Amino acid sequence: MNAVVEIKPERADHPEVVALLDALDRYLGELYEPEANHILSVSELLAPQVSFFVARRGHSIVGTGAVRCMPGEADTNGQPYGEVKRMYVDPSMRGQRIGERLLQTLEGSLRERGVALALLETGRDQREAVRLYERCGYARRSAFGGYAENGLSLFMSKVIA
Repeated sequence: MNAVVEIKPERADHPEVVALLDALDRYLGELYEPEANHILSVSELLAPQVSFFVARRGHSIVGTGAVRCMPGEADTNGQPYGEVKRMYVDPSMRGQRIGERLLQTLEGSLRERGVALALLETGRDQREAVRLYERCGYARRSAFGGYAENGLSLFMSKVIA
């Protein structure tokens, strides 16, 4: 019998988390040049404005996701937002809606902080991720947060209030 997957807050510097983040970085490195990867480091993930969660199956961490609360800016008409970062599910665990549950958890974390807008940047070649975000109600939008329209990035948003 498969163990239930639980999603809980975790420190980003936990050794198992770091190993999964390294796997994500390797994957992104296969798809894009380093300057096209907009990755928050482990130390940045420990900042107070970041909420970091893991999906755990039994004793193993099988997914990660973070959301960083950001102040309003011109690209959001002054509305504060949460930026979804570091979403990853171990390839052997995909197809079980873990990514969807992680995303719902991140959105819930934003709601608890009074943030009603979720934004994200993802790579155009990450087809599974793009499908996940679209299935969860995210729509394409223009760049935000200082990101450049580089032809590799897709920008998406969702009102979560």
